[in-house]
Amino acid sequence: MKNFIFWTIAVLITVSAAMYQRMTGPTYPKRTKVTIEGTEYKVSLKRSQTNTHTCKIKIELPADISGKIHFKRFRIEEEWSVSEMIHDGTHLVGELPSQPAAGKLEYYIVLMTPSGSLSEIPADEPVVIRFKGNVPAIVMIPHIFIMFFAMLLSNLAGLNAAFGRPQQRKQGQWALWLLLAGGMILGPVVQNYAFGDLWTGIPFGWDLTDNKTLIAVIAWITAVVMNRRKERPGYTIAAAVLLLLVYSIPHSLFGSELDYATGTVTQG
Repeated sequence: MKNFIFWTIAVLITVSAAMYQRMTGPTYPKRTKVTIEGTEYKVSLKRSQTNTHTCKIKIELPADISGKIHFKRFRIEEEWSVSEMIHDGTHLVGELPSQPAAGKLEYYIVLMTPSGSLSEIPADEPVVIRFKGNVPAIVMIPHIFIMFFAMLLSNLAGLNAAFGRPQQRKQGQWALWLLLAGGMILGPVVQNYAFGDLWTGIPFGWDLTDNKTLIAVIAWITAVVMNRRKERPGYTIAAAVLLLLVYSIPHSLFGSELDYATGTVTQG
């Protein structure tokens, strides 16, 4: 019964952390609302796109509403380009041109009603979208699953350690091996496909995703080594808490970005 309770709590913590990370990250679609002639419409605007094709922006709106996308390269002093949006019967559809890997565009949309009234979305500031290379599913799917289970076993080990249960040692070892496989082997492969670099953390750069993975790995190596000859649950608890904190940092924050002026990709 205890095992079931511990596994259930670990799963809930892991799923909650994963959802929080995804929904707060800079690549998660920006969700906003626009009110047109008294009717409110929900809008989801993309902030990440594979660069193998143009990026379609779709908004579910009545057919009598027209729109234009205004866009330009991020951090570049240049005039806004304007693209007409077309209604397909249910959605107003526009396109953003593909960019090199790690290239970013900023964009906003202006809507017009038959009466001539205008609405701008988002109302506060333009959306920034980053483009990336295509990552094959055979790489991305194992990376996601292995990192999820690494986090799950880390949480489980931490819970068992907090209650003085010996299972924490074996679970901690499995958490480390999965973290190494998902974060230090498959992670760089994903990064290479997406942005052309295997590793952009210390000592080569300040990519937050790479650096937080490195910190978590060091913490778990320490915990496993310190538990080899004698149970030291404090190290397991510390490593589990640190990985949970690291995992909760939004994914891709301070990630790769193309400097259009120099043609180089920077991080941080």
